[in-house]
Amino acid sequence: MDERGVGLDLHLDVPRGAGAGRAIEIALREAVRSGRLPAGARLPGSRSLAADLGVSRGTVVQVYGQLIAEGWLTGEPGSGTWVADIPVADAGPRTEPQVPRPDPEFDLRPGRPDLSSFPRTVWASAVRRAAVSAEPAAWDYGEPAGLPVLRSTIARYVARTRGVAADAESVVVTAGFANGLALVGRALRSLGVRRVATEDPGLPRHRLLLRAAGMDVVPLGVGADGADPAGLTEHVGAALLTPAHQYPRGVVLAPAVRAGFVAWARRRDGFLVEDDYDGEFRYDRQPVGAVQALAPDRVVYAGSASKSLSPGMRLGWLVVPPTLREAVLAAVEETGTAVPAFHQLAFADLVERGDYDRHIRRARLVYRRRRTELAERLAVPLEGVAAGLHALMPVGSAEEEGRLVDTGHYAGLHLHGLHTEGYWHEPAGERPAGLILGFATPPPHAWKRALEALAELVDAVTG
Repeated sequence: MDERGVGLDLHLDVPRGAGAGRAIEIALREAVRSGRLPAGARLPGSRSLAADLGVSRGTVVQVYGQLIAEGWLTGEPGSGTWVADIPVADAGPRTEPQVPRPDPEFDLRPGRPDLSSFPRTVWASAVRRAAVSAEPAAWDYGEPAGLPVLRSTIARYVARTRGVAADAESVVVTAGFANGLALVGRALRSLGVRRVATEDPGLPRHRLLLRAAGMDVVPLGVGADGADPAGLTEHVGAALLTPAHQYPRGVVLAPAVRAGFVAWARRRDGFLVEDDYDGEFRYDRQPVGAVQALAPDRVVYAGSASKSLSPGMRLGWLVVPPTLREAVLAAVEETGTAVPAFHQLAFADLVERGDYDRHIRRARLVYRRRRTELAERLAVPLEGVAAGLHALMPVGSAEEEGRLVDTGHYAGLHLHGLHTEGYWHEPAGERPAGLILGFATPPPHAWKRALEALAELVDAVTG
């Protein structure tokens, strides 16, 4: 049977060799999305296009079949292939064709460690030891602040590793950072604070939690030196900061700027909430110490096991100034968010025996290597310092960011962007765009393939 479409010319800029099939998929999707291939356009036959691109006919047949299944193309083998009649994304970064979206193969969303590396064996041993050795009182209704043994352990740990001024009385155990922030928001509101400043860009969930606590939220611009205290207007009573590794831009709060925030807090009788979400993970030098040490009476220090172990642990901690302690504990009582005793006892055991430190050191080596590989493989320079579990890759515009996120989904990549995920307080106007790449998330067996798929995507969409 003669193949329909033989003789048609189609320009696709794709590499030859390994990964060519995925690159052809990406290029065809982008040609349809941009309107370069309009609805009804006839495509070359598989044998003809394969010869033009220097790939096997089977590769092109597989690509056509995949795009037909997704709804981008229509046709049957031997009868011809055409562009389907679907909406084109021309109105903004989140507009996308109404076709089935297969689950991406590679997860590069930020904020997640490699969950396959969770230390199951040592954790199970810690749980067994906790069950055997705990005093009967540990299984009673606990103190709102958490079990004394864990509070003492955390106070020693954050003092040793992050330079925090802490004792057991200042520590409050929480069900992760989000729970801790909600508690602090309620506590601040009860003391008369009505307005809090958060970094812009910053995690939108933090703004949601603070608003749910009854707070007005205002933006703090972020530059090369971190958040700018000039955004602390007259009626602001608190500020939420990520000083060691700003989320998501990855910059470090400069020493002079740290001093400026502390001076504001003392002058205003305000509070700083220090989210030290990935402070253990710095790759080019020792991490900077916590801001809290400069003003323990004005700074709430917040940490968690979400990035070091897993978000599913739902285990975090606050180091609270004396003036906020009773209000925070009242919020714990009101919300009933105490952490189970088993988790508290096992985590204390994990830290005291050194297993937690050993796990972090192993993870640090893996994530440092991955960030280096990411920076070397991408043509676009990464923003921020070598730290944490994510890196920001700037792109030219919000529209280009949206194409990367949407096209990436169909190329098997789950990605987050500054605009697509609402990191900016106000999306209107000219705001920088970029992908927030969670290089820690893929399991070891998937990392290399995820990196190659990402590089191919970036080359196809931005090149």
